[in-house]
Amino acid sequence: MSAHGAGWMLRSAAAADVEVIAQLRATVMRGDLERVGRYDEHRVRQRLRDSFSAQYTSIVMADSELVGCVTVRPTEGGQWLEHFYLAPHHQGRGLGSAVLRTVLERTDAQNMTVRLNVLQGSAARRLYERHGFVVETQDPIDVFMARPPRPSPAAKA
Repeated sequence: MSAHGAGWMLRSAAAADVEVIAQLRATVMRGDLERVGRYDEHRVRQRLRDSFSAQYTSIVMADSELVGCVTVRPTEGGQWLEHFYLAPHHQGRGLGSAVLRTVLERTDAQNMTVRLNVLQGSAARRLYERHGFVVETQDPIDVFMARPPRPSPAAKA
């Protein structure tokens, strides 16, 4: 577990978290998936279940409540960031930026490029752009983004 300021922390995921996270994904993704004509009540949860990895997933806890998650998997040539969801009542208050900053500090320390995809038109894209992600490719549904590692402040000294 790692504690952070502003009353939140990351803890390692457990297999028992999968259904809570699947429901969180369905809640968070519904608007964007409906907008692109891809919302399916069962499929939105099943895709999470099928790709869930407790080994690579961190749970965002705030006030002893599970309020989000983020998965960072190793891939050839870097890391893949996926399943980054925050409960709606915790969005827009800086928590997403704080969690993303923490994740990126870890990948920067490993000198890893981070890639992800976000749905076309998703508000999450602005969050990723603020943190240095740039578009690599896109299609009518998805935008694929990458962020090269940044040197640590200590490395610049």
